[in-house]
Amino acid sequence: MHYCKTSAKLGKIAQKLVLLQSKYIYMGIISFLKKWTLPSSLLIGAVVYLLFVKIPFLVPAGNVLGPIIVHIIPFVLFIMLYVTFCKIQIKDMRPRKWHFVLQGIRITLSGILVFFISIAHDANLKLILEGVFICVICPTAAAAPVITEKLGGSIASLTIYTIIANIVTSIIIPLFFPMVEKNSDLSFLMAFSMLLRNVLVVLVLPLCLALLTRKFIPSFAAKVKNRKNLAFYLWGVNLSILSGITIANILKSTVSGWVLTLLLILPLFVTFVLFAIGKYVGKHYGDSISAGQALGQKNTAVGLWLTITFLNPVASVAPGVYAIWQNLFNAWQLWYKDKYGYLKW
Repeated sequence: MHYCKTSAKLGKIAQKLVLLQSKYIYMGIISFLKKWTLPSSLLIGAVVYLLFVKIPFLVPAGNVLGPIIVHIIPFVLFIMLYVTFCKIQIKDMRPRKWHFVLQGIRITLSGILVFFISIAHDANLKLILEGVFICVICPTAAAAPVITEKLGGSIASLTIYTIIANIVTSIIIPLFFPMVEKNSDLSFLMAFSMLLRNVLVVLVLPLCLALLTRKFIPSFAAKVKNRKNLAFYLWGVNLSILSGITIANILKSTVSGWVLTLLLILPLFVTFVLFAIGKYVGKHYGDSISAGQALGQKNTAVGLWLTITFLNPVASVAPGVYAIWQNLFNAWQLWYKDKYGYLKW
């Protein structure tokens, strides 16, 4: 009898230890995902995509779920920006001088690349230059204010810059694209209307809704503001989807090995150059973090769409990979700030 009671006690102790160990592992995983949200999102998106295209019995489900998941992106982005914009003070929303300096730099770099594309006679060289060009000319990502907030920059300043960047993009793309691809049938009004609609739906609408919430339902806005990392984790969801799209574009690419390698590596170089220029310019105006994100963090979803629709679709590998590089760079910045408490650039 005594032996049975001892065995029962040992069994309960063992059960508690297993539960504690499971809880410890679970908390460890959650802690890791919180610390490394961006790289984890990239990896999860790539792995999930490969599972649904490589495992035969999952392929039918992937064919059905894939398009549905892609259409989720704008809704997640809308909620993410609404949460972020609830923290904006309307008095801080004014254009700054560096906003226009960076626009000038972006237009100049794009123009230089258009010149080299126009004189390139080798098809592979032209393809590579188109990939770099689309990375540079892409407008600022709508999600940039989310990362900027985490890094300690100005949400309001970057929001105004993002709106300006998207409007400028809708003007310069119809001017540059016919020089890049002679057969491009992109008219000014078509590009302007499509990109302006993107700005209104993705940026202006959640911004207006957030400002109205702050004014008329301040208690709800306060609750939203207290959800400090909600927008950041929502961005992780969208990033996983974009990662899967990028892997799909790489696997479907039909170019030679060295061309594909350059389309994968050159966006890394472009990432560092654009972030460095942005931070350098912003430093002179006391806003290096916001300016770095403004020029470096790109709306690669727009870049993918523009490349596939109006340029050489194969070049779409470049903006897709740029999304990976820029978020790995952002992950490093977040790690640095978390470790040292500040960014010195």
